[in-house]
Amino acid sequence: MDKSPDKKRQQVFTLAVEVGRAPGDDLPEGSTGAMLLCYASGIDEAEAVRETVAVLKQAGLNPIEVEGHGTRAEREADGDEIDEDEGALMDRALEQNAVIVALMTPTHDED
Repeated sequence: MDKSPDKKRQQVFTLAVEVGRAPGDDLPEGSTGAMLLCYASGIDEAEAVRETVAVLKQAGLNPIEVEGHGTRAEREADGDEIDEDEGALMDRALEQNAVIVALMTPTHDED
């Protein structure tokens, strides 16, 4: 019996991840952490978040907070314009069942 219609499909979720400092994290000297823009595949957002946190920890980063921004379809329904480059990264995350870090912006304490 084929159960494929009952299976949920992998989707790509856009996640904003705040990371703090960790020994050997390769973040710029003087930064307090970084904000990451990630595209992660998963059956649901919870799975995408779990996978992203695991991959970032494995890479020596210290995830503090993850904020979900939805799937491509959800974002487009909300009026977000997704350009060709961003779409290609989302497609890659889906094809490779991967977490793609698209942007890393170091953070600094405000004095």
